[in-house]
Amino acid sequence: MFRPNNYCSSTNDVETELPPHREMGQLSFDEKKYLLAVERGDLASVRRILQRAAEAQFIDINCVDPLGRSALLIAIDNENFEMIELLLKFQVETKDALLHAISEEYVEAVELLLDYEDMIHKPGEPYSWEAISPDSGAFTSDITPLTLAAHRNNYEIIKILLDRGATLPTPHDARCGCAACVTSRHEDSLRHSRSRINSYRALASPSLISLSSKDPILTAFELSWELRRLSFLEHEFKCEYQELRRRCQDFATALLDHTRGSSELEVMLNHEAGCPSYEHGERMHLKRLKLAIRYRQKKFVAHPNVQQLLASIWYEGLPGFRRKNIVLQTLEIMRIGLLFPFLSILYILAPHSTAGRFMRKPFIKFICHSASYFTFLFLLILASQRIESTMAAWFGAEGFAKYLSDDTATKRGANPTFVEWLVLSWVMGLVWSEIKQLWDVGLQEYSSDMWNVIDFVTNALYVATISLRAVAYYLVQKEVEKNPNIALLPREQWDTWDPMLLSEGLFAAANIFSSLKLVYIFSVNPYLGPIQVSLSRMVMDILKFFFLYILVLFAFSCGLNQLLWYYADLEKKVCLESRPTTGNRIDQDACVVWRRFSNLFETMQTLFWAAFGLIDLENFELAGIKGFTRFWGLLMFGSYSVINVVVLLNLLIAMMNHSYQSISEKADTEWKFARSRLWISYFEEGGTAPPPFNIIPSPKSVVSLATWISEKVCTLSRSVRKRKLYTVKRKALQQNEREGRHQSIMRNLVRRYITDEQRKSENQGVTEDDVNEIKQDISAFRCELLEILRGSGVNTSVASGHQGPGGRKNRHKERRLMKGFNLGTFESDHMSEIQTNHTFLSHLSMESTLESQSVSGSLRSKNSTFGRLTSLVRPVKTTKNNWGALVEAAKKASSKNLLDRLETKSEISPSPTSSGKKKREEYAKARYVCVSLPGDPDKMRTDSTDYSSDNCKSSEDKIEIDVDNKMHQNYVIRSNEDGIPNLPGVQPIRSCPRGWF
Repeated sequence: MFRPNNYCSSTNDVETELPPHREMGQLSFDEKKYLLAVERGDLASVRRILQRAAEAQFIDINCVDPLGRSALLIAIDNENFEMIELLLKFQVETKDALLHAISEEYVEAVELLLDYEDMIHKPGEPYSWEAISPDSGAFTSDITPLTLAAHRNNYEIIKILLDRGATLPTPHDARCGCAACVTSRHEDSLRHSRSRINSYRALASPSLISLSSKDPILTAFELSWELRRLSFLEHEFKCEYQELRRRCQDFATALLDHTRGSSELEVMLNHEAGCPSYEHGERMHLKRLKLAIRYRQKKFVAHPNVQQLLASIWYEGLPGFRRKNIVLQTLEIMRIGLLFPFLSILYILAPHSTAGRFMRKPFIKFICHSASYFTFLFLLILASQRIESTMAAWFGAEGFAKYLSDDTATKRGANPTFVEWLVLSWVMGLVWSEIKQLWDVGLQEYSSDMWNVIDFVTNALYVATISLRAVAYYLVQKEVEKNPNIALLPREQWDTWDPMLLSEGLFAAANIFSSLKLVYIFSVNPYLGPIQVSLSRMVMDILKFFFLYILVLFAFSCGLNQLLWYYADLEKKVCLESRPTTGNRIDQDACVVWRRFSNLFETMQTLFWAAFGLIDLENFELAGIKGFTRFWGLLMFGSYSVINVVVLLNLLIAMMNHSYQSISEKADTEWKFARSRLWISYFEEGGTAPPPFNIIPSPKSVVSLATWISEKVCTLSRSVRKRKLYTVKRKALQQNEREGRHQSIMRNLVRRYITDEQRKSENQGVTEDDVNEIKQDISAFRCELLEILRGSGVNTSVASGHQGPGGRKNRHKERRLMKGFNLGTFESDHMSEIQTNHTFLSHLSMESTLESQSVSGSLRSKNSTFGRLTSLVRPVKTTKNNWGALVEAAKKASSKNLLDRLETKSEISPSPTSSGKKKREEYAKARYVCVSLPGDPDKMRTDSTDYSSDNCKSSEDKIEIDVDNKMHQNYVIRSNEDGIPNLPGVQPIRSCPRGWF
């Protein structure tokens, strides 16, 4: 480390060195040779080292490189199967090698390691990958081989593991309160959540679903729904769960791409356990498709194959309808719509007749129901326009006109008109239809559709209107008994909360909801449907916005009401004093302004209408208000206007724009999903007759009711028992037949899907892994060839270069291995010392210009001593240096400017000499070389012994240098005539603080 000029070393100076990882201890040179040979694929060298290690135990065959890789992991990374076999033959520890092989998707190594694990494993003991320490393992403890293979989505490895009995249990629910989950959450909540994510990431693997599930589509649906639920429960990992959910949806949709005919598609979409088997030509119940809609599998439902099947079922009653032009289609729809009363009556009387079967077609049923609903809306318009009075005026019927006149005079509690009786019949039919739907699908599924909720609210409003009208009639009749004139009160004298007034308000609101239902009917149109979907998404944004808006409105309303309530009361007194009873002129402004801030509710209304510019500043000119109070109130009103109009309204616009943009990208999928939901609602049996004809009991309903009652009453009769037994046997046979057909089709779909995926992976271009595999093969072949040549007596010293093949990345791996590179923590306090000695580095770089001619190349900034030594401040690529430059600079520099020490660990490996002397098999390692300055240069130590700083004379007259490691070369340190060691390739290491190495 650099020392200031006046620094004196002391024995009390303690160096802080970070110890290496316990699994990554310092490697001996032979261990480095061993790992390097494995890296290069040199089988012969590795075999010799392993044989020698088995005899002499001179190395640890389970040692790891600075990156924590053992020899077995290096062989797996290089996909060297022969090397893996050799290492396992000498019983190296596998540890988590199986997991690494699965991670690299090296199928041959996985099979070999599994066989080896079966051979060495003892019952009752953990497997190798389970016994490894969590701190040193590359994978967490919850990662099993099957889990990791599912993460990689490798079909072959998953099949190998499943064939060997591997299982993947379903994780516990996120709200599970068992002892194991509670303990796991208490010990480490993050690990508990990550473990659940890893499990679901494995379960969402398409290959695992294909191999382990009898019904992959159903499994994908259920898993997708579960992941959607988890995304709402664990908001921190919402993106991860949503990504897994999309993977399940894509897998289920991909299986549809491999259906080759309508028969396969029909069996797949109509399958459900416990239901009768589907036969071609029968009415489709589409249980699996309904399940997809329930689980919101929009991509699956919007798939072209599914849509083509739905369209063929939808237009079944009108062949050739889609080939007609728009005019003919409109005329056909109008013809059927006008005939809906007659078709409904024919269906009620003869449901199995030609007209009855025609009425049961989905598209015909939809047209009749739509025509009925349009008729209902027309009746609502007639009721709101008081058509009876208009007709009486047109036709001049005196009796009818007198009845209407009396009815108008006694409107409070009046009897329903003819149109209102028709509206009542339609409302009863609509309510009965919703009750039947709720009974069939259940409350949860019924409430999941927003349009069902709107229908429920609409029907509730109509029922409330009818109830209030009945209450009003009852109250009026009761009051008329006491006072006959009470029923003739004009409307302006009625009570504010009169039931008649309340019923009119609810009826008006119900009319609005009924008219909006047209949006749902027109969603089948390819032009209006996407707009309706976008509108429904924007409604949700508006509701979210209004939550924030109401908070702001409430806050400012509280403030303004607290500030101005007193002056609003004064303004009210001014209004009361100006009444005609007092003889004063009526102050119209005072009678209006006082309501603005009289209470909290009125203040909130005032601020709400202010957003539309309907409130003037004159409303703040209250009686008796002071200047400061008026100014403060205007300031609050202005702040509200800025926040509401400028900020919140623009926020709403931005939110709606974002929603529209996100939906417009997938508008086709969203619309097809919404349209499919509407279509399927008309595929069901029952509910054929539209309102109000559905409230008329049909012979079919009477027969079904009688059959049900007879079965309940006659449960003990012999005929009933025989019929039930026969039904059970028939259903069992049908179920076996259905399951067999469905399993056959699903196997074919999975086989086609996997084949297609494998073909896609094989058709990929050349990747970096392919190139590295070729490099590794070349390296292994080179080593084998050199070994063969050596065995034949050929001199291979020229070919035995120090750099192995394999490209820049492999050379970097070798360099890190031979340099003993270990990760450490940089201590910031050393940075100040580096900056302090920056002046010394500049001086040293000036002195280094006297370098001798043995230096290769001219001195440039990046090759100068200054550039080399200042690499701590700005790291640069290390190049070969000359020893003479450093020593010349050290000789001419003052001893106070010398470095105290430049620490290094470098290696010199011997190679055979040209004179044919005996080859040195052990490599010398030069740790330190001490130079006495300005002492006698002949006393310079030139051996390869490991010297510490204590062997030098003092802390100011020594310098440590690094001898660059060169494989297969022997450097003998000698002194020249000037006492300077003649070391080609020797370079001083860049200055590093203590503890770096």
